[in-house]
Amino acid sequence: MTTPTNEQEWRALLAAKNAEPVAYEVTRKAATERPFTGKYEDHWAAGSYHCICCGNKLFEADTKFDAGCGWPSFHTAVDSNAITEHRDTSHGMTRVETVCSQCQAHLGHVFPDGPAPTGLRYCMNSASLDFVPKD
Repeated sequence: MTTPTNEQEWRALLAAKNAEPVAYEVTRKAATERPFTGKYEDHWAAGSYHCICCGNKLFEADTKFDAGCGWPSFHTAVDSNAITEHRDTSHGMTRVETVCSQCQAHLGHVFPDGPAPTGLRYCMNSASLDFVPKD
């Protein structure tokens, strides 16, 4: 796969993957989908979640939990190299943004209020994710 280099190419790639309508704005412009609107917020099948832009594996489904926040939440990333974290001071607050380590797609944010074993809550936008069912 050739990495897209402009907006038109990213939009075409996301459309070819049947991504949610807000996927470009979320992944390439760091937008946030409205809570309780994403297709994976209440999705509980066995499998794994990957970056919608490049396919990088991000989370196993068994690390997903119901945080009640309106976005898919996970307590553990698949490995320490899957996600990169950045300080985010937008919107008058300080948070930790998460991006795909492979293609830099915006995924969401991570907060220190999750369950064991990590105490973390990776709060992800459904529009940034693709689900691969377990065989």
